[in-house]
Amino acid sequence: MSAFDELMAFQRETQALGQIAGRLGWDQETMMPRGAAPQRGEEMAAMEAVLHARRSDPRVAEWLEQAVAPNEAGEAQLREIRRSYERTVKVPADLAKKIAQVTSVAQGQWAAARADEDVAAFVPVLEEVVALKREEGLALAAGGDVYDAMVEDYEHGMTGAAIAEIFDAMRPGLVELRAKVLAKPAPKGLTGTFDEAAQMKLTRKLAKQFGYDMSHGRVDKAVHPFCSGAGLDVRITTRTSETDPFNCFYSTIHEVGHAAYEQNISRDYLLTPLGRGVSMGVHESQSRIYENQIGRSRAFTGWLFGEMKDAFGDFGVADADAFYAAVNAVHKGYIRTEADELQYNLHIMMRFGLERALMSGDLAVKDLEAAWNDRFEADFGYAVDKPSNGCLQDVHWSVGLFGYFPTYTLGNVYAGCLYQALRRDVPGLDAELADGSTEGATSWLKENLQQHGGLRSPRDTIVHASGMEPSHAPLLAYLEEKFSLLYDL
Repeated sequence: MSAFDELMAFQRETQALGQIAGRLGWDQETMMPRGAAPQRGEEMAAMEAVLHARRSDPRVAEWLEQAVAPNEAGEAQLREIRRSYERTVKVPADLAKKIAQVTSVAQGQWAAARADEDVAAFVPVLEEVVALKREEGLALAAGGDVYDAMVEDYEHGMTGAAIAEIFDAMRPGLVELRAKVLAKPAPKGLTGTFDEAAQMKLTRKLAKQFGYDMSHGRVDKAVHPFCSGAGLDVRITTRTSETDPFNCFYSTIHEVGHAAYEQNISRDYLLTPLGRGVSMGVHESQSRIYENQIGRSRAFTGWLFGEMKDAFGDFGVADADAFYAAVNAVHKGYIRTEADELQYNLHIMMRFGLERALMSGDLAVKDLEAAWNDRFEADFGYAVDKPSNGCLQDVHWSVGLFGYFPTYTLGNVYAGCLYQALRRDVPGLDAELADGSTEGATSWLKENLQQHGGLRSPRDTIVHASGMEPSHAPLLAYLEEKFSLLYDL
């Protein structure tokens, strides 16, 4: 067996173990008894110790030195294995294990603090998470910027400074457009209550409409919707609200975007470094284009209006045009995951600034709530009313995902580029969507982006699929056109 083949066999086992660890995380979010959290922390730490040992195994360095790639995909495999190995060996095994243990426990403490509206109960464990992640960042940065080292985990090739430049270019246009829209009368919303079982029935139909393969997946409920897994086992979660079915439906479509990416990657890459989404920004481009440009389009909402009428009867919206306006209503609110398409990125920009300050040491965890509340009121014009609508609303920091938040807006930027190319290449798109078919859109995305997995860098993935350099301009043009028409600006 060649060095390349030995390395790839070793990697398949490592990837398989990583999927098992991910399944533990899925179980923790969906079905695990609450009292099992301390034991699950030990289990996650044990898995992380095994994974860290494999990822930093000296044999990997030897195989990398000797391996000869048989083709372009093989060269990409070696590139990704080398990048992972070089990062892993910089982090001491004890530190990796400690982070896994503490973040597993912190996740449960975050959920309890959020339910109790008690920031003080969460501060001590978040301080521990931040300290551990800064220690990891210092090890990874090797004298460079700690936050850049964090971002590299989720969007390699991107830096905090580059992200700030993109965000600074976007923000004035978003703020100006939002001000114009909020000065207009709000569209009429839905009325009545919506049965949970009926929501879940329709949400599973929506998942299938967007190409989610239920023979290799499942839909469950969780506090925070997410997608988990890769290859042949990709699971999603959603949530329901008896007064807001859009929360359920669009959370589902969003997570199906993530899941479809994972399910559609070439089987040739199964359980290899290329057999997963190349970055979180590119991943988010799939969930956002599914949810927004496709799922919230005038064409598709016309079909969804009929489906909801069949499922729920009269819910206070007269016709498909009024329904389209309701789906895309710009409204005041606190929750990132419930934010309208126009204001969503402002939520991300706020979190980006706060977590960058936490990692640099400019912001202490004990001051996070006040900093959040001050920044929110400055950006959105009204005060946070309770912690679950403020700094306790997201799970990310409790599990150590620093550097993750900006990839949400990078995903929107990428989605803007992809949608421009999609409309160019699929001229009959609106007619298909009006019939409830997403086949033209999802097939285009599979062919041009999803099937390639991690073959190319994040930037090159977008360039290959869209034919253009990543830029915020298409996204801003799309938002300007859409909401100017919706609100008669």
